[in-house]
Amino acid sequence: MKPLEQPFRAGWFDLAATARSAEIGRCAAAAAAMGPRLNATVCLSPARRPASGPLMGLPYVTKDIFDRATRRAEWGGCRVPGPAEKDAAILSRLDAAGGCEIAVTTLSALAYEPSGYNATLGRTRNPWHPGIVSGGSSSGSAAMVAAGAAYLGVGSDTGGSVRVPAACCGIVGLKPGWGILPDAGAMPLAPSLDVIGFMARHAGDLLRVWSTLTDAADVPAIRSLAVLDNAVAPAAEPVRRALREALEVLNRAGIGHTSVDCTGPMAAADAASLTIMQAEAARIHGAHGAEAEPADPALMRRIGKGHAISDAALAAARDAQPRLRNTFLTALGTADAAVLPVMPFPTPLASVVDPHDPDFAPRTLYAMTSLTRFVNALGLPAIAIPVGFDRRGTPLAMQVIGRPGGEMALLHLAATYQSLTRWDERRPPVCTGASLQERCA
Repeated sequence: MKPLEQPFRAGWFDLAATARSAEIGRCAAAAAAMGPRLNATVCLSPARRPASGPLMGLPYVTKDIFDRATRRAEWGGCRVPGPAEKDAAILSRLDAAGGCEIAVTTLSALAYEPSGYNATLGRTRNPWHPGIVSGGSSSGSAAMVAAGAAYLGVGSDTGGSVRVPAACCGIVGLKPGWGILPDAGAMPLAPSLDVIGFMARHAGDLLRVWSTLTDAADVPAIRSLAVLDNAVAPAAEPVRRALREALEVLNRAGIGHTSVDCTGPMAAADAASLTIMQAEAARIHGAHGAEAEPADPALMRRIGKGHAISDAALAAARDAQPRLRNTFLTALGTADAAVLPVMPFPTPLASVVDPHDPDFAPRTLYAMTSLTRFVNALGLPAIAIPVGFDRRGTPLAMQVIGRPGGEMALLHLAATYQSLTRWDERRPPVCTGASLQERCA
């Protein structure tokens, strides 16, 4: 078996010290090879010796919304004026803990599109099959982690931009709760919803990263789940089947589940999320006073629609966020966390996601993020966990929403699930030497 065809059996912190040293070089070489193939990298990072620290040289890639003192982030091919003053706070924290940046990755322009399309940079390809979308907006980070070019991807999540690409690319994606990670030096989209998030093939790696960067204390394990029937029932059959099988695995591990209907709380939170996202994005990136100008008039028209939302409506949506969170948590009853799909359908084909179609925005922003964006309005942590593949061999995922401060509990749940299954060991076919043309056939 060739090295690139071997399964992903070990997380970063499972490797011996000598293996980790060699693996940094292998990841850098893989990024140089895979980045252009997948259209997933903006640039490779300068080679450097990682600082001594608990992350032990962890190779990571970062979405191009985070500044470096030596390079201003370009926000997805935008013209961003002025140099950066210093490294983004989250990158400084990773570097100080012993992380090693491998590459800067692509994203949808201004992080405002969930399929991985970018009018300037082109579409990021999914390493499982270039005919399906990579998900966005943290598309390049997800693709590079899935392809084995990094052990950690750094992204951002305003309405699903970590969870959706993680689901599409078959990796774990963590969206933390409000205000835990520093966002200085990161591009804002909708500050009332924005959070920095992480992606990895192995939940165990995310556990170590999270505990290192946040000094998070362990919390009680998740022992009971509330399945959100209103989100599961309308989903496509492959999604329902994969979720049902994942719940059976967890049940055998002593994690039970009940069914609840959260139609009302989810709808109210989703409405608030859309209002806030559209209004804040327009005020930050709209035609008047925008800091960056993407070469995509259609995108700017979509963003500009947020100017129609009044300041009073925006303030009301923001004020409602704590109440909406309490209502949602009450609906879960005594359950420790909620379960639903990341998307209501398998990863879409790129051919049916046409950016020139006038219905593009509702078919992507509304459909692909219909089960993720409401969580940002609630400020709760959530995680995307790969749970198998459909008949095309493309990834499927479930989403688990935790209670406030429940990031560690979510990561432990994901690690437990991965220890009982072998989905995280599967290597995308594009990494085995098959050409993109062969994979498209």
